[in-house]
Amino acid sequence: MSDKFDYFVLLAEMRTGSNYLEANLNAVPGLTCHGEAFNPHFIGHHKLHELFGVTLAQREAEPLRLLAAMRENTAGLAGFRFFHDHDPRVLAHVMADPRCAKIILTRNPLDSYVSLKIAGETGQWKLTDMKHQKSARIRFDAAEFEAHLDRLHRFQLELLHGLQTSGQSAFYLAYEDINDLEVLNGLAGWLGGAGRLEALSGKLKKQNPAPLSEKVVNYDEMIGALARIDRFDLTRTPNFEPRRGPSVPDYLAAAEAPLLFMPIPGGPVARVAGWLSALDGGAVPERGFTQKALRQWKRRHPGHRSFTVVSHPVARAHAAYCELATSEAGALRDLRGTLRRAYGVILPAAGDGTAAHRAAFLAFLEFLKGNLGGQTSIRTRAAWATQSAVLQGLSQFHPPDMVMRAERLGEELSLIAGLVGCAPPPLPAAEAVQPVALDAIYDAGIEEAARAVYQRDYMAFGYRAWG
Repeated sequence: MSDKFDYFVLLAEMRTGSNYLEANLNAVPGLTCHGEAFNPHFIGHHKLHELFGVTLAQREAEPLRLLAAMRENTAGLAGFRFFHDHDPRVLAHVMADPRCAKIILTRNPLDSYVSLKIAGETGQWKLTDMKHQKSARIRFDAAEFEAHLDRLHRFQLELLHGLQTSGQSAFYLAYEDINDLEVLNGLAGWLGGAGRLEALSGKLKKQNPAPLSEKVVNYDEMIGALARIDRFDLTRTPNFEPRRGPSVPDYLAAAEAPLLFMPIPGGPVARVAGWLSALDGGAVPERGFTQKALRQWKRRHPGHRSFTVVSHPVARAHAAYCELATSEAGALRDLRGTLRRAYGVILPAAGDGTAAHRAAFLAFLEFLKGNLGGQTSIRTRAAWATQSAVLQGLSQFHPPDMVMRAERLGEELSLIAGLVGCAPPPLPAAEAVQPVALDAIYDAGIEEAARAVYQRDYMAFGYRAWG
């Protein structure tokens, strides 16, 4: 028995060589792998519906019962294979358990895709002798392959995040490694047992050893499609922002109507609050929720709808800039001083004119670019964080039913009021007048600077140039 681990999990996917790796692990004294123990459709292996006295129905009701029975009834170290579509309750348990050894097996995703398609065509999922081999040529489907690639990528990211957040490590194997006797004995040693392999298992044979050109009917078309796939995610927008929470205490609920506003700071929050108040005859909206209190509000308001409002990035950045320039709040006064001393952002005084306002706004946008890129010591304020990050934070509790646009706010608020059977009041006037209106300073230079800061929001919400 290992003194490092109590059991192990082989985290893999179909057609990655996991059957062959299991056969070799089972040949190591002191190790036993019990197949796909948490496959939704069987237990361990195809057509089996019971293991160690635990039935499929019992496992579905209480999955850890099977895990306990497996460990108790296995001489040495017990383990099982786990794929992305197996019981997520078990994955959560084993990823959090440092006494569970994690073995992660991967394969070139194109090879696994072609192998999966061939197995689906022939119905042959294992091969023990070449005389029983069934072969087929498959047609490559670009959309199907991209979905396959995305599925594998998401599962690997989930595993990586689980290991990182729990401070654990895993033993990584590529498909090519499972034919290396020294690597497999290294794995056996890492698991903590004394047993080793003297030779590789001869039970299973490689099913499709031919090159891809002989296995894919539309090989040239496949090559062209693969060239268009962004394998290295080159088009992504880098994101170094801190993750944001749901900010439930800031939510506003209408006093009577079943409407919940989930504000994005920097947007038309005061206008929406005024509209919610007018909706219920001037009653003040409820706020200061805890998550428990908000769940209770939802139960008391069946048919409720929730919404948030996004704004054009240029307009929102300018609103944050104007608040910073004019506010007498102590924190913002201190921030003005830091921006001036450390980053050369000299905010104009009242009456300094349009040119000074524009120059300072451009300097502020340059600061925001560094701030959102994690290059400054100043905390990223919610009022200028990307709306994408704020919306992701809101969705941690629950996503809004509707994401409205500030440019069409009156129309969209009327729509949601109608959905809950309320007559919509007029939208209150815009918030306080800014020192210099955005349209007085806006030009292509400001648009370009704002896009450099808020690429994620332009992409996520499809914004064109302001105005």
